[in-house]
Amino acid sequence: MRTRFRNLGLILTLSLVALPMVASAAYSQPEMSPLAKKIRHELVTLPFYSVFDHFTYEVDGSKVILRGEVTRPTLKTSAERVVARIEGVTQVENNIEVLPLSSFDDRIRRGVLYAVYGHPVLNRYALQSVGPIHIIVRNGDVTLEGVVSREMEKNVAFIQANSVPGVFSVTNKLRVENPKTS
Repeated sequence: MRTRFRNLGLILTLSLVALPMVASAAYSQPEMSPLAKKIRHELVTLPFYSVFDHFTYEVDGSKVILRGEVTRPTLKTSAERVVARIEGVTQVENNIEVLPLSSFDDRIRRGVLYAVYGHPVLNRYALQSVGPIHIIVRNGDVTLEGVVSREMEKNVAFIQANSVPGVFSVTNKLRVENPKTS
């Protein structure tokens, strides 16, 4: 029991404190342009980027449209700033939403983090500085974003998130890396 709590504490520490490293191969997309790869790299290596934040972007020529949800207003402005400095980017449209401050949502974030990354099927993802399963909580509603290896892992994450007290609903937007091998 003591070891389990120590492991869960390690998971939380890694996801909230550790500086992000370049994301795992689960996120790699060989068809990405060099500009898109640079944008992605800059976004995932931002300080304070965690499993509770999620970025998406669209490249339209030299214009970049940022979308997603973050828990800190400074992360929204930092994302715009680092993308604007990339060579080849002339305009940045920042449509990133800052999630509302809520101790209720913070409690749910921690609960879902423990439930998902603490499950034996999914705890291997906890070893990454920013896990591939992102937990977005807005007013008690949870959205799971990111990539997992197998369909079973997607289903387990959904079930685990639904098991957390106080969660109103769970939307599972997890993608399976290679659905043919699931």
